[in-house]
Amino acid sequence: MKTIVTFGEVMGRLAPEGVQRLRQTLPGPLNLTFGGAEANVAASLAQLGASARFVTALPQHAVADACVGFLTGLGVDVSEILRTKQGRLGLYFFENGANQRPSNVIYDRSHSSVSLARAEDYDWEKILDGACWLHTTGITPALSQVSAETVQHAVETAKKKGLTVSCDLNFRKKLWGWKPGTDSRALAGETMRGILPFVDVLIANEEDAADVLDIHASDTDVDSGKLAIDQYPDVAREIVKQFPNVSKVAITLRESLSASHNNWGAMLYEAASNRSYFAPLRDGQYEPYQIKNIVDRVGGGDSFGAGLIFALNTQELSAPDKAIAFAAAASCLCHSIVGDVNFTSRAEVESLMGGSASGRVVR
Repeated sequence: MKTIVTFGEVMGRLAPEGVQRLRQTLPGPLNLTFGGAEANVAASLAQLGASARFVTALPQHAVADACVGFLTGLGVDVSEILRTKQGRLGLYFFENGANQRPSNVIYDRSHSSVSLARAEDYDWEKILDGACWLHTTGITPALSQVSAETVQHAVETAKKKGLTVSCDLNFRKKLWGWKPGTDSRALAGETMRGILPFVDVLIANEEDAADVLDIHASDTDVDSGKLAIDQYPDVAREIVKQFPNVSKVAITLRESLSASHNNWGAMLYEAASNRSYFAPLRDGQYEPYQIKNIVDRVGGGDSFGAGLIFALNTQELSAPDKAIAFAAAASCLCHSIVGDVNFTSRAEVESLMGGSASGRVVR
């Protein structure tokens, strides 16, 4: 497998122990770890056995050094991370929800190094050398106009070099604010419609297409956990109709019954065959994983993206039915792990795909 490149922001994650609230634990200790969508994908890919290169911009100080060391220890190629004199390490504060209390994220990432670094500050020819794939998300363009322009340049360069490009829409309402007077959804739609013509594989969750592209699944109420699963192939077809360059659309299908109990599955639409594939299946019918005791849901979508990219680049997993089954299983397991990164091996994912879901001790 050739190298898979991901580009975006990595941040410090500050969180109380367990399911404590920030105002409950502060003043007091918070756990500092590292995470961010594209970094999570690279780290998860490395855990699965892929060659993954993560690209970002970080300041020149000891905490950023520790972040680079963390990624290096996971097997991620960090050789093209840009170290800058301007900007800072972005942060986010995380409260892990439980039962009917939702999780909550507080962003502190204004003027981060990656939001200030221009496209020409990176050596894209060198970054993409020897790579077969570039992955990014709709989070990085939300940070600033400069980072949006950098993502645009990256995907255009990747396509010129013949790479496959994937993008996770990942709409974050709290971040899209760099154009005063423009609604966050309108700004996201305007920006992402410039990027998507250079994307081959589009990844989204159950509401991203509605928020960013104004493409809705009828009879769906995400807030109540009600999804009209049979409507999502039509959502994918409309995406491909508007962006005929997109060859595959993957949509995660999260039914959030509470913060601790989600049903989880996914769909992969293949434009060439006009077919949709769902996972997981029981007796040939879609039946989502029931995740009743979520440990940490942050990074669940990123682990799905990593699983899908890995499968599509692995010959024996690349058939669409197998690829979506692998991705859904990988992301299901991520919900059992604290932190952003899916510390799950390929063998563990394939075991769940094969029906080993009881959680019995492996001796």
